[in-house]
Amino acid sequence: MTTVAAGPDRVAGSVRAPKLRADASRNRERIVVAARDVFVEDGADAPLDEIAKRAGVGNATLYRNFPDRASLIREVAVLVKNRVLALAETATAEAADPDGDGPFDALQRFAHATVAEKVGGLCAIFTGHVDKNDPELVEIRERLRAAVSGLMEHARTAGELRPDVDHGDLFIAISQLTRPLPGTSCLLLDDFVHRHLQLFLDGLRAPARSTLPGRAATFEDFQAQH
Repeated sequence: MTTVAAGPDRVAGSVRAPKLRADASRNRERIVVAARDVFVEDGADAPLDEIAKRAGVGNATLYRNFPDRASLIREVAVLVKNRVLALAETATAEAADPDGDGPFDALQRFAHATVAEKVGGLCAIFTGHVDKNDPELVEIRERLRAAVSGLMEHARTAGELRPDVDHGDLFIAISQLTRPLPGTSCLLLDDFVHRHLQLFLDGLRAPARSTLPGRAATFEDFQAQH
């Protein structure tokens, strides 16, 4: 019988995963989350040193994970879009649950949770620095489109969502409400964004109290502007 010698990565004849692997994964996630926040506050040209400091890692750790700014921005896009997708798919499942609290409540939870991902403050950065045809991002985008379309259809079928709106209306509103105005504090925006979002969501409820001008915004309309 062959015995594997014990060593720093081996235990009693079996290979043990390197101890730093989990730590490295956590460091990478901290860097990406910190980059999201710093990019929202200071734009795409924000100092990478500040991102490393915010993440609590050294500059060498940041550059080991992301050799250049473009790769970091892309990873922020993947992170944020995947998080929003997970929120949408969860909300769609809740909307379809006959024992749940109703499709419109699921829609509201999705909208308020999406605000926390600061998508409005990142739209210009993603547009200018991320390839829209990136296969991974295209897949996320199509799944997100399907999930939010299903979420809104559940609410519409239940008679809780006005019939003259589309998922583009929702995304454009979230984007605009979470985009800091020039010369204003991001902290000030955080104080009011959920309040103003709820005002918008109340306007989506059926029965409608007014006739909307123009046409419903589609997902394609939202993508064309972002």
